[in-house]
Amino acid sequence: MSGTTAFTSVPIVDISGLRSADRVERERVAAEIGRAASDVGFFYISGSGVDESVFDRMLGATKAFFALPAEEKMRTYIGLSRCHRGYVPVGEEGMETGPPDLKEAFDTALDLPADDPDHLAGNPMLGPNTWPDLPGFAAAVTAYYQAVLGVGRQLLWAFAVALGEDTDVFSRHATKTPSQLRLIHYPYNPDAEDALGIGAHTDYECFTLLKPTAPGLEVMNGEGEWIDVPPVPGTFVVNIGDLLELWTNGAYVATSHRVRKVREERYSFPLFFNVDYDTEVKPLPQFTPADGVQRPSLRAGEHLFAQTAQTFAYLRRRIDSGDLVLPDGALAVGQFGRQALQEVGSADRL
Repeated sequence: MSGTTAFTSVPIVDISGLRSADRVERERVAAEIGRAASDVGFFYISGSGVDESVFDRMLGATKAFFALPAEEKMRTYIGLSRCHRGYVPVGEEGMETGPPDLKEAFDTALDLPADDPDHLAGNPMLGPNTWPDLPGFAAAVTAYYQAVLGVGRQLLWAFAVALGEDTDVFSRHATKTPSQLRLIHYPYNPDAEDALGIGAHTDYECFTLLKPTAPGLEVMNGEGEWIDVPPVPGTFVVNIGDLLELWTNGAYVATSHRVRKVREERYSFPLFFNVDYDTEVKPLPQFTPADGVQRPSLRAGEHLFAQTAQTFAYLRRRIDSGDLVLPDGALAVGQFGRQALQEVGSADRL
C-alpha cells in the first residue's frame, strides 16, 4: 500500500510559471507541485521549455543505436566500464532468478573527463560516458541530458519552496551529481501478454523525469490499485524517489510503480535526478517526529550504487570475485523499495 490518496489519475502541472519574473507566480506553481508530490507522488509536467526537437534527435539516435548488430552494441558493454556506463543487453539487468525482461538499454550520466579526481579515486558512479562509434549519437544524447537536467534543477527549487525551506536546501547538494539517463528499448513482442513486466519498485534518487513513447507504466494509489500513466504529448512524467521521501520523512511519497508487458515497440527515457554522491540525506528538522524516532540517514551515492550493484550481473560478478566491495551496511540499504522488490522478484527500472 502507498501513503498516497485514492487518486484515479495523475495530475498535470504546467511549470512554465517557474520561469516567470513574478515571484508569486513561481510560488503558486511550486505549491501545486508540492500538492502532487504529497498526494500522489507522481505527476506530469507541461511547459518544461524543452524543445520537442531535442527529444526527437535523441530518439532518432537511440533507434539507430539499437538497430546495430549485437556484436557492435557489445563494443560498449556496460561491464567494460568502471563507472556504470554503456550498453545493457537483454538479461544483464534484474535478479538472478526468473526469465529476463525482453529489453535492452544504454546508460549514461554526467559526462566527466577521464582525469576527473573522483573518477581516478575509484568512485563507481562518476566518470566519463561510454559512447558508440555512431555519428551524432553522443551530441544528441548529451543535448537531451543537459536540457532535462535543467528542468530538474527548476523542480529542486520548487520542492524547496513548497516545503517552506530555503530555496537552495536541495540544490546546494547538486553540484556534481550521479544523475543517470537511461535509453531503454522494448522490441515489438507479439507474444507479450497484458501482464506484469517490470516489477513494483521505487526509484533510488530524488525524483525521476520520464518520457516514454508507448503505454505500460502504472502507479499504485493509496487503495492499492494500479493506475495507468499513459504518455501525454508535450509532457514529462515526474515521480518522487527514495531521497526526497527520506528528506521529508514521508511527506513526499516515493510511490510504487511498475511497467506492464505490451506488444508494441516501446522506448523509455528516464532521467534519475540525484544529488552529489557524498550527500548525507536525513529528515529535515521540520519533519523530525515528536518522539525523536526517525528513519536512518543515507549517503545518496552509496544508496544508488548498492541498489545498482545488486541488480546488474556484471557488478554481482565483481562482488563475488572480490574485485568490488560495497560500503559497510550497503546491502541493508533501500528500505523504501526492498519489500516490494522481494514480493515481485524484480528491480528493473522503467
